[in-house]
Formats: sequence, C-alpha cells, structure tokens
Amino acid sequence: MKRIGILYHPMKEEAGALAKKLEGFLSGQGRSVWLFSAWEWEKARERVKDADLVLSIGGDGTILRAAQAVLPSLTPITGINLGKLGFMTEFNVDEVMDKLPTLLAGDGYIDERALLEAELYPTGEEQKPSHKFYALNDVVVARGAIARMIYIDTSIDGEPLTTYKADGVIVATATGSTGYALAAGGPVLHPQTKDFVLVPILSHLSSGYAMVLPSSAVVKLKLSAVNPATLSIDGHINLPLSSGATILVRHSTNTVRFLRINKPSFYGSLEQRLKGKH
Repeated sequence: MKRIGILYHPMKEEAGALAKKLEGFLSGQGRSVWLFSAWEWEKARERVKDADLVLSIGGDGTILRAAQAVLPSLTPITGINLGKLGFMTEFNVDEVMDKLPTLLAGDGYIDERALLEAELYPTGEEQKPSHKFYALNDVVVARGAIARMIYIDTSIDGEPLTTYKADGVIVATATGSTGYALAAGGPVLHPQTKDFVLVPILSHLSSGYAMVLPSSAVVKLKLSAVNPATLSIDGHINLPLSSGATILVRHSTNTVRFLRINKPSFYGSLEQRLKGKH
C-alpha cells in the first residue's frame, strides 16, 4: 500500500497529534500520505479515489464521516479508536504503531458492511429526488426544534404499513442496529447480515414495535404533519423537511469495506462494547 489517507477528529487534540505522527511514520517508509479533518470529508473525496487505504482517527462518528468520503469507491477504511465504544474501529491508540505495519504488509482481511440508500423527494414523488444519500448506520426522520410529534405515513414494498405518530422513525443497517436504533428499542443484528430494521421513536397511540426487514424491502416514509421535521443521515448530514416530503429507503448495492487484522467474537465482545469497555 503506497497511498494512504488520514481523516482525524478535529476537536480532539490527541487525534491531530496522532495523525501527524502517522504521517511522519508512513512518509518515512516512502508512502504517499495526505491528511484531512474528518469534518472536511467532502473535500477529501477527490484524494480518496487514488488512495489504497484511509485511516480514521477518532471514534465511530469519525468513521461515519470517513465512509461518506470513501463512497462509492472500494477504498477500505481502518479505524483507530479515541472514542468510547469503537464498534467499527480496529485499533486502540496504544497498539496502532505495533500493529499497523502488519496490516500494511498485507496480512489483513476485508470486513464488508451493508449500506442503505435514501432518496429525498421534498414535495412528494411527483418530482425527481433532490438528494441521494448512503447511510452506514441509519436514516432517521424525526421531529425538529418544536417538541411535538410528527406523523409519518409508512409503507413497505408499496403496501401501507401504518401512520406513525411519534418523535420519528429510524431505518438502520445491521451496523447501525447497535446505535440509535438500539436505544429506541430495536434489536441487535449481526453486522454481516444485509437485513435492516425499522424502529419508531416514542410512538403514541400507534404501532410501537420494531421490524426486521429483508434486503429486498423498500421503505417509504412520507411526512404528513405540519410540524417541522428533520432528515438525518448517519447523525451528521441533516436537512429540514416539510409536510409532504417523502423518503425512499432501500438496501444499497454499494458497501463500505474495512481492512482489519483482529478477529474478535462479535457475540463475546458485544456486552463489553455496549458498556464502553474494550
């Protein structure tokens, strides 16, 4: 691997310091290295196209931004954890200098994760979608600044399901099932499955159960209340929604690839990770 990109958390001093340290280390080996704040992932996209690997320094939130920079290319990501949970990261700070050379030598393996694809129709499906997004964790339609529930007409594969009267609805991948969706009462899915989950947020006098959907399912969410709402992609891409806005969510043919060397048991480490232990 000759071309390495580094994306780091800009508000953590230790992330910037480690990024500089790795830049010097990798450059000293004759590799081409570039650095960007993970908050500038849109600017990093052009550089990612030619990268062999992207190192993400921060936590899972930094990886979510790195994924947006990488997509839809196949450039793999390796995460270095400075956060609390680190579900998607590979190394802790104290082990990265020892283990990174092994990874770069070609001894790693690819961990491929499913994505969701979301299309936004601001005024309904009569027009073309204004935006298309990829989500590694989740697509969320939720209430805005006003503390009032919203109404979301929901259908699956063209068949009406229900109108959620709730704070919102989460559509999450298996990777995202241990995040916001879990906090809202959803199930935990194995990260290798292509299934995804539909979870209402604090539903009131409407369906409150979570659903596990097959990868072939297409979910339609239509905002039908006058209260303002927000569309959130992986927690860091946020757009306001008005009544009538429609979002179509489906399994994507694209994936995010992680380069790893550790092979921990998902089931054995699940409880520890959920409690912020490693």
